[in-house]
Amino acid sequence: MANSKINDIEEDDDVIGYSAIARLIELGRQKSYVTYDDILHFFPEAEQDLGQLEEAFATLMSAGVPYLEDDETVPEPSEDELLKDDDRDSFDEEDAEADVEIDDLRHIDTDDTIGLYLKEVSRVPLLTADEEVDLAQRIERGRMAREELAKGNVSNGRRSELRALIEDGWAAREHLVTANSRLVISVAKKYMGRGVPFLDLIQEGNIGLIRATKKFDYRRGHKFSTYATWWIRQAVTRAIADQGRTIRVPVHMGDQINKLLRIQHQLTQKLGRDPSIDELADALDVTPKKVENMIKVSRRPLSLETPTDNEDDSVLGDFIEDDEIPAPDESATYNLLKEHLSVILNSLPPREVRILQLRYGLLDGQAYTLEEVGRKMGVTRERVRQIEAQALSRLRHPTIRRKLRDYLGE
Repeated sequence: MANSKINDIEEDDDVIGYSAIARLIELGRQKSYVTYDDILHFFPEAEQDLGQLEEAFATLMSAGVPYLEDDETVPEPSEDELLKDDDRDSFDEEDAEADVEIDDLRHIDTDDTIGLYLKEVSRVPLLTADEEVDLAQRIERGRMAREELAKGNVSNGRRSELRALIEDGWAAREHLVTANSRLVISVAKKYMGRGVPFLDLIQEGNIGLIRATKKFDYRRGHKFSTYATWWIRQAVTRAIADQGRTIRVPVHMGDQINKLLRIQHQLTQKLGRDPSIDELADALDVTPKKVENMIKVSRRPLSLETPTDNEDDSVLGDFIEDDEIPAPDESATYNLLKEHLSVILNSLPPREVRILQLRYGLLDGQAYTLEEVGRKMGVTRERVRQIEAQALSRLRHPTIRRKLRDYLGE
């Protein structure tokens, strides 16, 4: 199917006058997305030219064409899924209508972004089943007109007719999206508190709604709201999987964690206590080790900058001990010792100071052998030993020993 669309777009390129990126965008609008293989079809050298690949991605994003890894990334909903959603569809629509009432939003503050958005979408009435079919037919006629126009070899009169159909199709799609925007709010509201801001959930849901308008087939007999709900839910749950955590969890693992939490809640209600690891493993038909891993992955990291009170005077990091740093008294003792050693060493001849620093790692923590120090100083190994012995003898003077005795615990 995708290859046939590519072939259609490639016909009569000279007549159409499209560039490669324009043809790729046109393909994306017909399919509602493009894949990596589609990009490589129009830009074979992009795989070796990262700059060209990034430019293609940026242009697709600007044109509003989604990019998927492959054609199977987002499968069509099955008949069973649509039939299952049919039972909830009327509830969802009533929910959506109740959620967004104009009378409830008359006194919204102009700074309330969510409130203003709700007020805007509530102005468009819900569609009847016949109106949905009519809009879907107009969208289909516009898509067919784009395909015919892309093939070229059309007269000027027919070209004007096709462009009018295309414009009407875009207008119908916009009406279908706007009329179902409150459905997005209804779905997004059920996923609040999962790590993604409410406005972002609405935005992702709108992307799913737009994709639904491109793929909806009114001949299957389902209401558009039923079909769109599936796509909206897919977009929202995928966004939560991708953005809801500081450390991203793969989608399949996220699904397993959600199932674990659901089973854990059910067992808690049934048993009157928290279920054990073994009980959860039996209910999920997995090993206890697998359950322990899912519980570990499900924990969300906390920021050390998290406020601990309403006044924001202190943060969580203020109350967490760092075991890797020395205690304050040890740190103070070390600094005093360092200062005293510096004063004592400065009383010695520079050559002796240099040799002691190298022999005992006082510079960079690395202690050098007599031979290594001799090479650095340009003297023999034996001469280094003599100078070191002389310096240590000076440091054993009672006055100096008295200053360092407290640090040695004597």
